Amino acid sequence: MELRAELLKSIWYAFTSLDVEKSGKVSKSQLKVLSHNLYTALNIPHDPVALEDHFRDDDDGPVSNQGYMPYLNKFILDKVVEGTFDKENVDVFCWTLCAKKNYRPKDGVGVLLDKDAFHLWCIFNFLSEDKYPLILAPEEVEYLLKKICLAMSVELSCVDMEDFISQEPVQLSGITVWAFLDFVNTGRLTRGVENDSVTMAIDKVYQEIVGNIIKEGYLWKKGHLRRNWNERWFSLRPSTLHYYVSEDRKECKGCIELDHNCCVEVLPEKEGKRCMFCVKTLTKTYEMSAPDTKQRQEWTTAIQTAIRLCVEGKNSLHKDLKLRRRKLREERERRRTTKEEELQRLCLLQGEKESKLAELELLQEAQRHSQAALLQEEQKRRQKHEELQRTLQDQLQQAEEERDNMQAEMALKDAETDRQRKRIRELEEMQVRLEEALHQEIRARQNEEAYRLTQASLLVEEEEKMKVLLALQEEQEQYILKTQREKQELRQEMVTKSQALEEAQHQLEKVRANRHRMDQDIATAQRKLRQASTSVKHWNVQMNRLMHPIGPGGELSCEGSIMVCKAKARQNLFPLRRLKRLGMGPHILKRFYSCPIESILTGCITAWYGNSSGSDRKALQRVMRTAQYITGAKLPAIQDLYTRRCQRKALKIVKDSSHPSH
Repeated sequence: MELRAELLKSIWYAFTSLDVEKSGKVSKSQLKVLSHNLYTALNIPHDPVALEDHFRDDDDGPVSNQGYMPYLNKFILDKVVEGTFDKENVDVFCWTLCAKKNYRPKDGVGVLLDKDAFHLWCIFNFLSEDKYPLILAPEEVEYLLKKICLAMSVELSCVDMEDFISQEPVQLSGITVWAFLDFVNTGRLTRGVENDSVTMAIDKVYQEIVGNIIKEGYLWKKGHLRRNWNERWFSLRPSTLHYYVSEDRKECKGCIELDHNCCVEVLPEKEGKRCMFCVKTLTKTYEMSAPDTKQRQEWTTAIQTAIRLCVEGKNSLHKDLKLRRRKLREERERRRTTKEEELQRLCLLQGEKESKLAELELLQEAQRHSQAALLQEEQKRRQKHEELQRTLQDQLQQAEEERDNMQAEMALKDAETDRQRKRIRELEEMQVRLEEALHQEIRARQNEEAYRLTQASLLVEEEEKMKVLLALQEEQEQYILKTQREKQELRQEMVTKSQALEEAQHQLEKVRANRHRMDQDIATAQRKLRQASTSVKHWNVQMNRLMHPIGPGGELSCEGSIMVCKAKARQNLFPLRRLKRLGMGPHILKRFYSCPIESILTGCITAWYGNSSGSDRKALQRVMRTAQYITGAKLPAIQDLYTRRCQRKALKIVKDSSHPSH
C-alpha cells in the first residue's frame, strides 16, 4: 500500500500535466501513451493489442465506462511487483511530463539544475500529505530546508523562512511543489554557496530521505580472508549495510544483512587502528575503524537505529519520522483548535459579563430611585406611626387598667386550678394503685389456675399408678393361690412381684409427695385453704396421739371388741365432716381419710376380721360407707384391706428365712 501511494503521487502529477484545461479530463490518446510508458517504466508485461482495445474511440472500453482511475488501479498498479522495477525511472518519466508545463524558473535561469529540481520534487512528494492536490505543511517545509542547509553547512535564515511561510496561501492550504521550487530558485536560501555545494547537499538529502540511506561515508574495514585493512565506502539502509570500492557505488564489495540478532560494539585500539567498532551477526563479526571518535559514535548510533527499525518491522526511517511529525502536527492542531474554542468561550463569557454589568448599572439606577421613594414613604410612615403611637398610648392605659382587673380574676382562677390539679393527681394515683391491685389479682388467678392444672395432671398420674398397682395386686392374689400348689415356683415369682410392687409403691409415694407439695402451693394461693390447713394441723395433733403402732396381740388384748374399733373410727369422722363444711374438695378429704381412719381400721381389723361375726362386719362396713359419703370418693372395701394385709404378711414370711414355716 505504501508503494502504491508513492506511485500514485508521481502519476498524479503526470495526469494533471496532461489536463491542460484543468477540467479533470484527458484525451484517450494521451492516456494511452501515459499507460504505455507506465507499463514500460514499471516493467509490467502488456499486450499492445489489448492496450489499443482498452482505449478505443467508442464507449465500450473500460476507460470509457469506468474512468481512468479504476483502469489504473486494475490494469497497472494491481500488477506491480516490488523489486522488479526501479522507482526512480517512474519518477523521471512523471517529472519529465509535469516539469515541461509547470517548472519555469524566472528568466529561464535558476539556482537549481534540472537534476536538483527533480530531486527536490521527489523529496517533496515523499514528505507531502496523503491527499490531493499534493501540498506540504509549513512545518515540513521548514524541516526540509533545515536539512538542506545543514547539508550545505550554512545556517537557515529565519527572516527569509518566516517571510515565505507567513504568506497567506501557505498558511491556509500549505505550499505546492512549484511554489517551493520557485522559492529555492530565488537564491535566498543558497546565498553565498556554490552551485556544486548545492547539488551535493540536495543529492545527500535525496539519498537520505528518498533513497532510504541512513548514513554514508568512508570507513576502514578488516578483511576476513587476508585480514588486511581496506578503505571502503559504506552505505547504511534499514536492513542492509553495503560497502563499495568508492563513493560512486559502482562496484559493491559486500553486504551485511541486519536483523534482530545483530549488534554493534565499540572495540579498543589494536593493530594501529583507532576509533574501532564491530558489527556482530550470527555468522560473522565485521571489524571497522572510523576516522575519529565523532564518526564512530554517529556510525554506531545509525547502525543501532537500523537494527531497531528491523526489529519494529519498519523499512524506512524517514517514513517513521514523517508519521511522528504528522502526529505532532495533528496534536498541535487539536490543541490550537481547543484553545480557539476556549478563547471563543471566553469572548462569549466576556460579552455576557459586559451585558450583566450593564444590567447591574440599570439595577443600581433603579435601586437609587427606589431608595428615594422609600425615604418619602418612610417619612409618611413615621408621621402615621407617631399618630398611631399616641392613639396606642391611650389604649395602653386603658388596657393596663383592664389588665389589673384581669390579674385579680386570674389569681382566683389559678387557685381554683391548683385545687383541681391536686384532686386530679390524687385520682390518678388512686387509679394507678387500683390498676396494680387488679394486675396482682389477675396474676394470682393465673397462678391459681396453673397450680390447679398441675394438680389435675398429678392426680391423673396418681390414678394411673393406682390402676397399675391394683393390677399388680390382682396378679399377686393369683400367685398366692398358686403358692399352695407349687410352693417353690411361688417363692421365685413372689420375689419378682414383690420387687415390682415395692417399686410401684415407691413411685406412688413419690406421686403422693408431689401432690402434697402442690397442695401446699394451692394453700398459699387460697384463703380458705390456709384456714383449712390450720384446722388440719390442729386435728392432726389430736389424731397423732391415737395413731400408735399396734401389734396383732396388742389389738386383741387392748381393744378386745369391735365396739372399741368402731368408736375410734367414728371419732375420726368428725374432722372429715368439719373439713367438708369448710368447702374442701373430695381429693383432700380422701387424703385425710387415708391417713388416720384407714390406718386405724387396717390396724384393728386385720387382726380379727377373718374370724369376726357377720354383725360386726356389717358395723365396720357402715363406718366405711359413712366415710365414703363424707369424702364423696370411692374408698376401698374392708375385704380389700383384709386381702392386702394378708398379702403383706405373706411377703414378710417369704422374705424372712428364719420363720418357722420354712
